[in-house]
Amino acid sequence: MPSPTIEAAAAESEPIRKALEMAEAAHAGQTRNGSGGMAYIHHPVAVAELLATEGFGEEAVAAALLHDVVEDSEASVEDVRERFGSRVAGLVAALTEDAAIDPYRRRKDEHRRRVEAAAGDALAIYAADKLSNVRVLRRTLGKEGEAAGEEFEAPLDTKEEIWADDLEMLRREAPELPFVAELAAELEKLRATRSALT
Repeated sequence: MPSPTIEAAAAESEPIRKALEMAEAAHAGQTRNGSGGMAYIHHPVAVAELLATEGFGEEAVAAALLHDVVEDSEASVEDVRERFGSRVAGLVAALTEDAAIDPYRRRKDEHRRRVEAAAGDALAIYAADKLSNVRVLRRTLGKEGEAAGEEFEAPLDTKEEIWADDLEMLRREAPELPFVAELAAELEKLRATRSALT
């Protein structure tokens, strides 16, 4: 169920409404790893809500809603370009990991460098994405313990290290983003939650 903020934005903006519809269709039936069974659509909506609340434009909010559709559905960057134009498609392309790259850490490092090169709104969406990921995992760990981490492709220690690298890049490239300080605080809370479990 979309948040009131995104529902209001969708009512006022055709690109946001269409992006929400595309995201709902692309993620239908999917659940988010490490979320305690949460429907996947809650994640892109949460990321888009962070951007909308901070006053980012409709293209950035639309791209936030669509940031995982190429990774997680049959949709392509070209499909996004046809429906939303080059700017939204460029943001989605920057935010889409290259699944052909192995191992996991190398894929994440390449993706971070690509987002850094894209700059601007790509950094904002990336930061909001990481903030949402860490928040959800921390809350799920608080309820389910370390078992919540078993759904992930990589161990939680590795994910935590990668998020720390993400934070370092964001502090360097976009320290003015409100999500950066929030991400730092959430990572500290995540560490404290994990320490309490051991």
